[in-house]
Amino acid sequence: MEKITRRRFLESSAAASLLTIVPRRVLGRGQTPPSDKLAIAGIGIGGMGAANLRELESENIAALCDTDLSYASGTIKRYPAAEVFTDYRIMLEKRKDIDAVVIATPDHTHAVITMAALRAGKHVYTQKPLTHGVWEARQLADAARTSKVTTQMGIQGHSGEGIRLVVEWLRAGLIGEVREVDGWCDLSYYPWGHAYWSSKWGERPADTPAVPAGLDWDLWIGPAPFRPYHPAYHPMVWRCWWDFGVGMMGDRGAHTLDAAVWALDLDAPETVEATSCGLNAETHPLSAIVTYRFPARSARPPVKLTWYEGTRPPRPEELEEGRKMPAEGGLVFKGAKGAIMCGVYGDGPRIVPEKLMQAAERPEKSIPRVEGSHEQDWARASKAGRKAGAAFEYSGPLTEICLLGNVAKRLDTRIAWDPVNLRVTNAPEAEALIRRPYRPGWSL
Repeated sequence: MEKITRRRFLESSAAASLLTIVPRRVLGRGQTPPSDKLAIAGIGIGGMGAANLRELESENIAALCDTDLSYASGTIKRYPAAEVFTDYRIMLEKRKDIDAVVIATPDHTHAVITMAALRAGKHVYTQKPLTHGVWEARQLADAARTSKVTTQMGIQGHSGEGIRLVVEWLRAGLIGEVREVDGWCDLSYYPWGHAYWSSKWGERPADTPAVPAGLDWDLWIGPAPFRPYHPAYHPMVWRCWWDFGVGMMGDRGAHTLDAAVWALDLDAPETVEATSCGLNAETHPLSAIVTYRFPARSARPPVKLTWYEGTRPPRPEELEEGRKMPAEGGLVFKGAKGAIMCGVYGDGPRIVPEKLMQAAERPEKSIPRVEGSHEQDWARASKAGRKAGAAFEYSGPLTEICLLGNVAKRLDTRIAWDPVNLRVTNAPEAEALIRRPYRPGWSL
């Protein structure tokens, strides 16, 4: 019997739906009849969360929560009927009628809020990266696997046409056996948030301005080590700080590596090696190159995947003169007969050289297509009681892969990974990076 991988299980689950409309009272906790609108709460609504909610306005936006009500004021005005909260814990306790939550807070609070929502029996949509740490990603994937709710990580390319074509073309062998992949994002966070406020690179700002009106700074810090408020952290610039953000590896890496993980059935790497430019204890580096080595999977060969951030890989030999690589970032799958190149979200895939693209006999479309947006796919799946495309059972392991790159960067070395025990076997000092301690009063 052919082995059914996690990804193929999720694909088949996405194709299924409930055809019978069942009264809400008959369904178990967390289940919603397809005929109803979801009562949705947004948590973290000043930035990307606002865009997520706009995609869900056909549902009932019933509650809003943000630690900075001033920053979130535009979203609050857009949904005047929604009840407003500052603390998600109070909201989850008070609003038992909420069916689902959309979480788009800074990276360092994703895990604690998402786990609280899962335990409250809510369907959950969490922006990428799913978590701030590797251990957290494993815990959320395990919790989602045993829950009766629908989960989705916010990697919108996963619902797109391009990534499906990449997966189908590679499975059909259009470029032959793939043993090597290059992925990149040539953007950088430079100048980092602290560069505006500190004269010394890699140091926290020394001044302590007053906390702005409307911001609950203690709640914003959440499980991270406490530090005084400063506009070098919030709003917008938190992602470049190790304590709050996971950097480009989780920002763009979660999007871009998705196509490689899905198409090649990649799971845990055996080793991860990193070199960085501008590495320091406070902020993510200016640029880095991270090399993953994945073992063979069934009949598939081992894969070397190299991630470039703040820079880009060498131009593929097969790419004809005058043809450009995708802007900002993408993937190059290197096969025995040619290459497949696509953009950040798996978009715009092309086989190179072009003569191979023209000659290729492309396979029938075999993966279910998504109607509408990534958020709408999650809402439909929640009401139908089925898996969404980027359910935590899939996106949790994807997040682990990305965040292991950050561990290798911080140690500035090659790490050997034991996925069963969540342990770096050749560097005991990595333990605090795999599972960070939480500030007192916070737990998963």
